[in-house]
Amino acid sequence: MPLPGVLRVVEADAVVYRRVWKGSAFSSFVTPALFLVAMGLGLGSLVDRGAGAPGFEGLSYVAFLAPGLLVASAMQSGAAQGSFKVMAGMKWDRTYHSVVASPVGTGRLVGGHFIWTAIRMLMVSVIFGGVAAALGAISPVAALALAPVGMLIGLATAAPMTAFTANRENTEALTAVFRFGITPMYLFSGTFFPITQLPEWLQSVATVTPLWHAVELARRIALGHSSALPAWLHVGYLVLLFAVGVVLTQRLFSRRLNV
Repeated sequence: MPLPGVLRVVEADAVVYRRVWKGSAFSSFVTPALFLVAMGLGLGSLVDRGAGAPGFEGLSYVAFLAPGLLVASAMQSGAAQGSFKVMAGMKWDRTYHSVVASPVGTGRLVGGHFIWTAIRMLMVSVIFGGVAAALGAISPVAALALAPVGMLIGLATAAPMTAFTANRENTEALTAVFRFGITPMYLFSGTFFPITQLPEWLQSVATVTPLWHAVELARRIALGHSSALPAWLHVGYLVLLFAVGVVLTQRLFSRRLNV
């Protein structure tokens, strides 16, 4: 996969984003920051008066929440990058067909798509981490250290989502994935409370979600909290999801675009 062709795809995405970034700023940056303030400082003041989160006694709720919310926000952004953006390129604007018809080709299109997704996830994570650090929720060092985790969960979500979107003809299936997959994962994978508060069968479900692995890894880095699994297993699980998603995306893009 020659690099210059891939960078052309990244350049095109960057040019488009420079013109439309204001439209995504609220969902990518403002909403998570408001969530952190409302849940961490508002509701968190009530939580702090009680016993606190089990296993995190003596820790303020906003400090508990911030690492999980950072990676959860990156997960949501990754899902968006792999769904509606891909639907636009494949179906609505058909820009992917134009790219494949040029010397860039399918392989470079897929590579450029995921490189740009990685850049976007890094941006989301760094900016959110900066807001969290400014509020005193995490240290500046922890904010920087969590950025790669945010990028990784974003890619681990975007890759399978891109492969799924490649065969869709409308947004009904995408809406269902967000409603019955992304949103429940956001709420019940340990972002807002430890999964030990869930029924046992739901705990088992939560541990196979990519977000739970990212949340555990993020809290391990930011708080020194020990996880049920070693860090390399969390990373390996997310990398595996990303790799499988990339392979499927390459095959499905080639099948649909090279006709």
